Amino acid sequence: MIQLYDQGVYLLNGAEVVEDLGDAERILKNRLGDQAPTKAEAAKNTIAYRILESHNTSGNMDKLKIRFDKLTSHDITFVGIIQTARASGLEKFPMPYVLTNCHNSLCAVGGTINEDDHMFGLTCAKKYGGVYVPPHQAVIHQFAREMLAGGGKMILGSDSHTRYGALGTMAMGEGGPELVKQLLNQTYDINMPEVIAIYLDGEPVKGVGPQDVALAIIGAVFANGYVKNKVMEFVGPGVEKLSADFRIGIDVMTTETTCLSSIWQTDEKIREFYEIHGRSGDYRELTPGQVAYYDGMVYVNLSEIRPMIAMPFHPSNTYTIEELNANLEDILNDVEKKALVSLDGAVDYTLKDKIVNGKLYVEQGIIAGCAGGGFENICAAADILKGKYIGADAFTLSVYPASTPIYVELARNGRLADLMETGAIVKTAFCGPCFGAGDTPANNAFSIRHSTRNFPNREGSKLQSGQIASVALMDARSIAATAANKGFLTPATDMDVEFTNPTYHFDSKIYANRVFDSKGVADPSVEIQFGPNIKDWPAMPALPENLILKVVSEIHDPVTTTDELIPSGETSSYRSNPLGLAEFALSRKDPAYVGRAKEVQKAQKAIEEGRCPLEALPEMRPVYQTIKEAYPGVDRTNVGVGSTIFAVKPGDGSAREQAASCQKVLGGWANIANEYATKRYRSNLINWGMLPLLIDEGELPFKNGDYLFIPDVKQAILDKATDIKTFVVEEKGLREIHLKMGELTDDERSIILKGCLINYNRIS
Repeated sequence: MIQLYDQGVYLLNGAEVVEDLGDAERILKNRLGDQAPTKAEAAKNTIAYRILESHNTSGNMDKLKIRFDKLTSHDITFVGIIQTARASGLEKFPMPYVLTNCHNSLCAVGGTINEDDHMFGLTCAKKYGGVYVPPHQAVIHQFAREMLAGGGKMILGSDSHTRYGALGTMAMGEGGPELVKQLLNQTYDINMPEVIAIYLDGEPVKGVGPQDVALAIIGAVFANGYVKNKVMEFVGPGVEKLSADFRIGIDVMTTETTCLSSIWQTDEKIREFYEIHGRSGDYRELTPGQVAYYDGMVYVNLSEIRPMIAMPFHPSNTYTIEELNANLEDILNDVEKKALVSLDGAVDYTLKDKIVNGKLYVEQGIIAGCAGGGFENICAAADILKGKYIGADAFTLSVYPASTPIYVELARNGRLADLMETGAIVKTAFCGPCFGAGDTPANNAFSIRHSTRNFPNREGSKLQSGQIASVALMDARSIAATAANKGFLTPATDMDVEFTNPTYHFDSKIYANRVFDSKGVADPSVEIQFGPNIKDWPAMPALPENLILKVVSEIHDPVTTTDELIPSGETSSYRSNPLGLAEFALSRKDPAYVGRAKEVQKAQKAIEEGRCPLEALPEMRPVYQTIKEAYPGVDRTNVGVGSTIFAVKPGDGSAREQAASCQKVLGGWANIANEYATKRYRSNLINWGMLPLLIDEGELPFKNGDYLFIPDVKQAILDKATDIKTFVVEEKGLREIHLKMGELTDDERSIILKGCLINYNRIS
């Protein structure tokens, strides 16, 4: 079904694979004679290389400085981004910047704050020359597909699922500060990423959908990091067998592999997509060169893919539905063992009570958002459910079309009525089910969703309140099949159905009549409309010469998601209030973290006020005395005091910068990890002036509550040191340990030295 290659490959004419073994060059020479390229030349023939080259401003393809064509943000992130840019001197948006309102459009938590943020976005779009998409019109990524994507273009979004590769657009999801840099005419700086071919062969069988293919790929590449921080390039004869919607459905899920971005070869089906949306001029045919070299390859036989399910609590925890149904007890036992790690034993957890007469019973089905809410997915679900009913028991089914144009077309072609007749509820475009702000199941309930993630508490339950619900990811087709069987888990391939595949008609008037588009013209006379919950970022000090850190949280999960670092869902009501949101940091993983961090922060605040830090934090007296014995020159004029956390592999999941900024506003100076799950989380740390430190795997040389001392830390950053001299402060003295610093660009070092991106832009 899926094969990972141990070495690079050459792709000839977009179809033939030659492995990079000892005789590869000879094979190429025999085939092409003097026209055979070198490996370095062939590496330039990937689609990814060409797009990156056309957007690179550095003149050096090893060290990229990228300027994007367009930016996108939603209403959890755009307030903080614009506030950061305003504090840094923003005068107008230098490129199209689209502000969508799809994450908090239905929330009522917090009174007026959701609509306050929306009005902030509308007035900023007018003042700075942007685009404003009102609530319920479209989820961020569907609007981008319909209205923004273009062949050979690059888009940067402040949502991790910013992926439009199927349409020929290389898109990346990053934390807000990276968008701020673009708004200030700075660049996105990365080393040239490796490019991995995703070679599609065969054709999906009836009943298999894009989520099935995506989950199969994620299950094969996540744990081994095969595509981590790399570009996935989809090629091969299987691509042409997939519709545009099918490709989009696979592509959006590439985020869950931890890849950097994605790109696909394009063809007439993608040309037709642009024509349907009235943008035929944005199509561009993209194919690899005659001979293209890839750093690795994932071979996918589409014909062998079967309906998949990602069990709690990660998209990579994959099985075929057939395998799960055949081995229910064993697999559920395994899921429960993994849950012990994810849930830290906070609640009693089992799914075995869902076994009814040998079948797995599900309480909820959701088809929603950027992954599930596409036209073809919903039409296929309607075909499966035609003439059937979901029943009057616990099972419920909700469907969220990804945009109002899709919703309208479903109404016009009758599928909307067909779905609602079955007992399903069809709602407006909203991302809530994907991040815990809508359709939260009952305690101990089991939900199957065609959405993007199934992390712990992602669906909205609260471990700290003794609640737990579970989400499994599935394709809309198998969710519909399960609904047709009134909640008993069923793969779509078991259903006898003829898919009607109706033609999609896009109504451009829907957006033309409702979306505000400045056409890039700023109006400085517009006054920004603020609400009482929209607060400025607090002042943040520059990096001191020496640093005292207290370890205030220690997390040993194999992977720590951004949802665990700063919960999504109702906590995002404070998204525009940095200090208010910070009160929820690590609340689901380590509820005592905030109190510990704020206690340590008292010492730093005392220093900034010219007072003795020991008076503010008396417990630090023996620590300070021990440090002074070895480093007598350390005093309050050259030392900083803050907190740090240790996590094995933090930062999987969302691009939300708040996962780092909440730690920073609570006095955090660093993270210490064995590795960082994603490039975007590490970048968030750096942009908020935090040290992204590394320590080798093995026995941890410090524990929660210990104090660490980093002497001459400022000089170490200036000197581009990779080994950061650090001491654990003990009663008997200083014990040296080894912390490491990965590669930093000159700009990243400057940002850390000055305390954060805001300071960097204010001072430089």
